[in-house]
Amino acid sequence: MGVAGFVLALIAAFFGWIPVLGWILWVLGLIFSFVGIFKRPRGLAIAGLVISMIGLVLLLVVFGVIMAAVGSAAAIAAI
Repeated sequence: MGVAGFVLALIAAFFGWIPVLGWILWVLGLIFSFVGIFKRPRGLAIAGLVISMIGLVLLLVVFGVIMAAVGSAAAIAAI
């Protein structure tokens, strides 16, 4: 499970720019890595969990920036 989570997180890091595919891969990598934490060996599961968490934070930041840009463009258009 840990290896699967690590591999999915690593693939998601490269294909994260594809809207739906990247999100699904990050969530699956996060879930598999979390499950892999409770099994031995844990090394790749921890690495996959860290990569997935970083990817999800970056995804939320990018989504927030896009929403802020859309909101400010809508405010400018309303004037």
